Amino acid sequence: MDIILLERVAKLGQMGEVVSVKEGYARNFLLPQGKALRVNAANLARFEAEKAQMEARNLETKKEAEALAAKLDGEKFIVIRSASDAGSLYGSVTTRDAAEAATASGYSVDKKQVVLLGAIKELGLHDVSINLHPEVIATITLNVARSVEEAELQEAGKSIAELAAEEEAAAEFEIQELFDDIGSAASDDDDLAETAGVDAGNDEEAKEE
Repeated sequence: MDIILLERVAKLGQMGEVVSVKEGYARNFLLPQGKALRVNAANLARFEAEKAQMEARNLETKKEAEALAAKLDGEKFIVIRSASDAGSLYGSVTTRDAAEAATASGYSVDKKQVVLLGAIKELGLHDVSINLHPEVIATITLNVARSVEEAELQEAGKSIAELAAEEEAAAEFEIQELFDDIGSAASDDDDLAETAGVDAGNDEEAKEE
């Protein structure tokens, strides 16, 4: 199907260009979202008549998007999720989760603007693209962790594997300390028993004399 673009569309073209796309893509996405019009005499005439207004409107929204991108780009947001000790999430982080995390911090982001390159199913730091305008993209980082404390450690550069190893080492250290305490207590008991034996022997010798 031939269409005329009403705004820049990635991998298709710029505003005003006539391009050919699959009919399903046009019917289900481009046409209903107002990103394009079918190519016919009436629509071409309509575009030419409204072109100046469209360009002005596009320039204004682009400036607004650039202003937001200047603040949003590079921001990091914590998303708390349950996960296994190996770091696998019980579920996944979605575009809605990313939008809500940014919105909760005072940014106006819709889930439709969020672009995930792949499903987020692991704890850690994940870069996510936010399409604020056809020509303006910001990148944020989602810090997916099981707790705020864990998120802070991840922010410091520690991986889930390193955190798990540290927890295991700490547990082993506590167990070793426990055994050391038990051993020390047993040694003290032996010393007391030995001392008591010596004292008892001395008492016996004193009686014999």
